[in-house]
Amino acid sequence: MAMINSATLNALRVSFSKKFEEGKAKAKPQYSQIATVVTSSGKSNTYGWLGQFPKFREWIGDRVLKSMKEHAYTVTNKSFESTVVVDRDDIADDVIGVYAPLMEEMGYGAEVFPDELCFPLLKAGFTTPCYDGQNFFDTDHPVNAEVDGSGADTSVSNAIVDVAYTGEPWFLLDVSRALKPIIYQDRTKAQFQVMDNPDDESVFMRKQFRYGTDVRANAGYGFWQMAVGVKKTLAYQSLWDAITLMKGFKADGGRPLGLGKNKLLLVVPSSMEQLALQLKEREQISDGTTTVSNELRNKFDVLVADFL
Repeated sequence: MAMINSATLNALRVSFSKKFEEGKAKAKPQYSQIATVVTSSGKSNTYGWLGQFPKFREWIGDRVLKSMKEHAYTVTNKSFESTVVVDRDDIADDVIGVYAPLMEEMGYGAEVFPDELCFPLLKAGFTTPCYDGQNFFDTDHPVNAEVDGSGADTSVSNAIVDVAYTGEPWFLLDVSRALKPIIYQDRTKAQFQVMDNPDDESVFMRKQFRYGTDVRANAGYGFWQMAVGVKKTLAYQSLWDAITLMKGFKADGGRPLGLGKNKLLLVVPSSMEQLALQLKEREQISDGTTTVSNELRNKFDVLVADFL
C-alpha cells in the first residue's frame, strides 16, 4: 500500500500533468482551417464591422467619410469543463495507472474542443442567423446598391438546396482572406488543474481527489460571402455551381469580392470523403451522363471534418 503524503501527491500531479500535455500534443485540431481565431478579453465581443468591405475611390478634395451600415453581432463567451475524479483508495492501493489514459484523453479533448464549437456551426448555418439577421446559409442576404447602405437591397443567396435531397450538407469555403467564415473566440485556454489537498472537503467526505481543466470560449459566424452551403448531391456539376455562385458575390456598392481565385476548401463529412477526393484528384470524371475531363482537378482542397 502506498503512503498518501505530499511527495506521493506531487509525483501524481506531475505524472498526470505530463499525460495531459501528451494528449494535447497528439491532437490535430482542424478548426483553424475554417475559423479566424480572435482573442477575447471580456465577457463577449461585438463585431459591429461585419458586412463592411472597404472600397477605394479617387481622392479629390477632402476624404469622404462613409457611414457604413453597422451590424451588432455579439458572441458571448461560455465556460466549459472536463473533470476526472481519482479515488483515494486507488492511490493508496497504487493502481493509479488506470487513470493515466483518462488524463491523456482529457488533454486531447481540450485541444480539439474548438472543433466541437466551430464545425457544427456550418451544419446549423441553414437555420441560425449571422450578422445581417438572415440565416448564415440563406437565399435572401441583403446586398445594398450603395456602399453606405443608402440604396436599394438586392437578395443574394449563398445556399444551394434541393428539396428532394435527404443527405448530409457539404460546404465550399474561401479561407484565403483575413476573416474566415467562422470566428473562434478564445477567452481562456485549457490548463491542467488539480484539487489534491488531503484536507479538501471532497477528500474528507467522498475520498475523491479531482483533476480537470476548463476553457472559456465560443464560436460565431464571420462573412457569409466566404461560404456556400449545399444540400444537394455532391457531384461534378453541383460543385461547379457552388464555385460559380461564390465567384459572383459582391460587397455593398457592387464591388466584386474576388473570391475563389485562390484554392478553395471543400468541407465534407466522412461519408463523402471518397467522392470528394475523386473530384479533386481524378483526371476524368462523370458529369452525370458521360465521362469528361475533370476541370476541377486540384482546384480545391478537401477537409473531412471530424465534428461535422
